[in-house]
Amino acid sequence: MEKKLILSTLPKTWIFDLDGTIVRHNGYKLDGKDTLLAGMKEYIRSIPPEDKIFIFTSRTDEYKEETVRFLDENDIRYDEILFNMPMGERIVVNDRKPSGIDMAFAINCERDNTVLPEIIREK
Repeated sequence: MEKKLILSTLPKTWIFDLDGTIVRHNGYKLDGKDTLLAGMKEYIRSIPPEDKIFIFTSRTDEYKEETVRFLDENDIRYDEILFNMPMGERIVVNDRKPSGIDMAFAINCERDNTVLPEIIREK
């Protein structure tokens, strides 16, 4: 069954984990380099330019320069990348607009096998 994410037309804030979601989990350690996961470049490109993209990673500052260079060389758009994040769950807490719009969603993907839902914007 194809997943669809039905969203409002309001600008969004996207929060992506890095390893296992955008790039192969721990590829930078295991292979000595990062590898983009299939479809991620296109998915991120499909995010409208008025939306903000944040990347979280547990990688330490030791890997910051090479990680940023890899993302830039592969044309992965983001507004901020945060290193040294805890390895545990990421919890998003937000309100619901009086109109009924939920202001937070969570998508959990199988590691290294990112299948993200199609983005559908309400009219």
